[in-house]
Amino acid sequence: MLTFSMLVRGVAVIGVAISTPLMAQQVYPNKPIRIIVPFPPGGSIDPVARMLGPKMTESWGQQVIVDNRPGANGAVGTELLAKSAPDGYTLILLGGSTHILNGLLARNLPYDSVKDFAPVATVQRSDFVLVVHPTLPAGNLNQLIALAKAKPGELAYATSGNGNLNHIAAELFNMLAGVKTLHVTYKGGAQALTDSVGGQVQMHFSVVLTALPLIHAKRLKPLATSGEARFPGLPQVPTFIEAGMPGFRFQPWQGIFAPARTPEPVVDKLSAEIARIVMLPDIMARITGWGSQPLVTTPDEFARLTAEDHKRLSEIIKVANIRLD
Repeated sequence: MLTFSMLVRGVAVIGVAISTPLMAQQVYPNKPIRIIVPFPPGGSIDPVARMLGPKMTESWGQQVIVDNRPGANGAVGTELLAKSAPDGYTLILLGGSTHILNGLLARNLPYDSVKDFAPVATVQRSDFVLVVHPTLPAGNLNQLIALAKAKPGELAYATSGNGNLNHIAAELFNMLAGVKTLHVTYKGGAQALTDSVGGQVQMHFSVVLTALPLIHAKRLKPLATSGEARFPGLPQVPTFIEAGMPGFRFQPWQGIFAPARTPEPVVDKLSAEIARIVMLPDIMARITGWGSQPLVTTPDEFARLTAEDHKRLSEIIKVANIRLD
């Protein structure tokens, strides 16, 4: 027979079972956190993770470990995150466009680039700049478009490979301008930039910070930048929007993701902490020193940003018929 004391004990056990996950979320974090960087140390993403880690450790009293897991253009480390426990103790820092492009272009990915991840918080975004060789008779964007229309398929643009960001940016330009230019691929960004300087190709879409020294040395001529506002280091260069191409906005971002099904309170706590860190004066100075801009979003805003970029990039890929090598 079920006695009153047995009933009380049963209710207590059920109450503990229900409350345990809630208690775990309330005390989060209570053990070390790992941030996966799916690329080797020293790249553009690794320093961002190593900037966030110490600040999170200082704030929460738990060690934050940066774990470099390179391979397959980021897919190796990203798979590791997708298969991790959704408890907030394993995160990943991703370059958004690369992550989305992998999902759209790579074959047989062992994860779903949309469904297997919970957007947590953005950290920064960067502008691209369209540069041309100084001898090219085009002093602004409209003159370049006119030249490309007069010589269809003759003006060449350099990229670091099929499906990379500068390839996507160039094809977006072709679509919006209604022109046809010649795609010349290289095995890396450095060689693409070198041949742009040498005049072997006439156009190149580069991250602003990479091209800035060559622009200042007048070895490359900037025509437009890809952000919503002018890049502070190039105040004389208009944005594509200002130059008459309102549909051209291209600002690759970096952000933190957790595995799908990570509890919402944990995601919210992580997001608020990362936003706090990004807005610290010393962190903002480091981000702008890299030629980037701090970018703070809520998880919902971040999810909308990824969805918008996924849709836009998929349209460019389809129209341009982009395939990986």
